[in-house]
Amino acid sequence: MKLMKLRNMYPGAKTLNNFMEIAIEQARMGMKHNLGGPFGAVIVKDKTVISRAHNRVLDFNDPTAHAEIMAIRIASSNLETFDLSGCEIYTTSYPCPMCMSALYWARIKTLYYGTTTAEVEKIGFDDGQIYRALCKGTDTEMNVEKLDSKICQQLLSEWEEKEDKYMY
Repeated sequence: MKLMKLRNMYPGAKTLNNFMEIAIEQARMGMKHNLGGPFGAVIVKDKTVISRAHNRVLDFNDPTAHAEIMAIRIASSNLETFDLSGCEIYTTSYPCPMCMSALYWARIKTLYYGTTTAEVEKIGFDDGQIYRALCKGTDTEMNVEKLDSKICQQLLSEWEEKEDKYMY
């Protein structure tokens, strides 16, 4: 019955649905087995679940193994395409900057989320520094330097001239 309470917690917010309930189950599974934080995600296409995932950061020792990233990887594999533009995603929390960027790259057009960045910050998951760095274009915690990049620029020219390139 806890889900019933959650459904009415935020007046004006859309109610939880079966897809969000699956994302919540995924998050709980990951937490129960100490695989990662309290985050789950489900990707849906035409009202059909394409992928479901939970945070696997601790399990894989991979800081990029967030629920959304894992769900994108699985969905792309299942659909055999990197273009998920016909899909929507349900996440238990608003995506971090990395995951949000991945959602844009995957061309997912609709995001449904459960908790805010402020709510997860209260339990120790603070994305604020990353958001601030992205907004300012600088980061005080990371040294960022541009090197002489003539060879890297040559790579761009090689790509531009490549006749059999496949744009993504």
